[in-house]
Amino acid sequence: MDHEDSARFAFLHAAPVIGGAALLKLPPLLGALGDGLRGPLLAGSVAAFVAAYLAPRYLARHFEHRALIPFWIYCSVVGLGSLAYFAVT
Repeated sequence: MDHEDSARFAFLHAAPVIGGAALLKLPPLLGALGDGLRGPLLAGSVAAFVAAYLAPRYLARHFEHRALIPFWIYCSVVGLGSLAYFAVT
């Protein structure tokens, strides 16, 4: 697989989770429980849609010219830091 195909494949894995969350969580918030939440819910939904649409495009272009080494370093540092934190607590 090339970088673009692997990025699309990874983001497509999120689609069922997002759809399931929308089906389970949105109806109660749109009913009586959602008084005062409809505006922020709509704004958040639109922002999430735009980000989910643009992120794979940006990442595909980014990975054509750059390596994943900075991301690997970030994940390693955060992972080791998390292990150390949870080992202490």
